[in-house]
Amino acid sequence: MKPTTKLATAKTPDGEPLILLEHDGNYLLKVNGIPLMSTRNFYSEQKMVELGCIDLPAKPRVLIGGLGFGFTLRRALELCPPDSSVDVAELLPVIVDWNQEFLTDVNGLLVDDPRVNILIRDVAEVLKQAGNGRYDVILLDVDNSPQPLVDKGNSGLYDTRGIAMAKAVLKPGGRVVYWSAYEDDGFVRALRKMFKKVESVPAKAYPKAKKFTHTLFVAERD
Repeated sequence: MKPTTKLATAKTPDGEPLILLEHDGNYLLKVNGIPLMSTRNFYSEQKMVELGCIDLPAKPRVLIGGLGFGFTLRRALELCPPDSSVDVAELLPVIVDWNQEFLTDVNGLLVDDPRVNILIRDVAEVLKQAGNGRYDVILLDVDNSPQPLVDKGNSGLYDTRGIAMAKAVLKPGGRVVYWSAYEDDGFVRALRKMFKKVESVPAKAYPKAKKFTHTLFVAERD
């Protein structure tokens, strides 16, 4: 049996232990002992990008909340043209460091793409200061669900004020997509109070999975 190696540790803003592990070529991130992400299960992250990046205009501006293991960023760069601009807001600087130190063979080198601007900031602060109509696409994968696991402060992204903030920052016809590990009917209702077009899309963790275990909430601005 191949061993599991602890590569690095840190703490979340709430003080919970954050651990990066490697086992047989697979990388796993845990928070307080709970698996948060894996390099084996990234299909729903890529699906999130595909739902958001439909009919992109010229010189699109994209905001990604959460770098993670870089799979969202990778798919965004695959779909976005050379003249696009992709801002990645990552609250935890160690996540960027770990991508560059341990995950260069996964997606770590993507942070050096000329289209990419890494912001070591809370994505909520980025949204507050972005100005109306700045982005064509917003992709939010900053926590486990509208019931935050990594940072309780992330709950502000999912309440009425947070949804209104995301809508204001979108250009007409723009889309915001929220990744979640769970369904959440209450969050869908909250989105529909702000957006006329809202979808709750089930997603698989990996292509051959038998069940849809994740949910993507898609809202389009008119």
